[in-house]
Amino acid sequence: MYRIADMQDCEAVYQMICDMESKALPYDRFQEIFRRQLEDERYDCILCEENGETIGVLNLRYEEQLHHSETIAEIMEFVIATGYRKEGRGKDMLAYATQHAKEKGCTQIEVACNQLRKDTHRFYLREGMKNYHFKFSKRLIGPDSNENVLGR
Repeated sequence: MYRIADMQDCEAVYQMICDMESKALPYDRFQEIFRRQLEDERYDCILCEENGETIGVLNLRYEEQLHHSETIAEIMEFVIATGYRKEGRGKDMLAYATQHAKEKGCTQIEVACNQLRKDTHRFYLREGMKNYHFKFSKRLIGPDSNENVLGR
């Protein structure tokens, strides 16, 4: 049911991430980043499959942080296909990823989530995560906007 992605999964992962962001990302650039992450031990892209179809993607990054003096796992992307939500698959996949990160030596798992994703916030809180931090961002190229929109 769960496995680590390989390069043959790029198109499926791309489609799921585009669905999550509600926009088409540049595929060539996505593919390049995906390939580099697969080759980097600091990343694991975990897939959930059912009947040969990818129905979930959870991308983890492992990072040694000075302010923790420990290795932390961060969920970079997490999406369950629309037709499979609210059936416990996200809960199970998060539990699997949490155990996977623990086995990799991580002492904490974190996620940043857009303020507009209220359902996602409730999910993470329900799964025992705490909202202790603010995340700030600033666009470095192109126009910046004070409006918060998904997919930016």
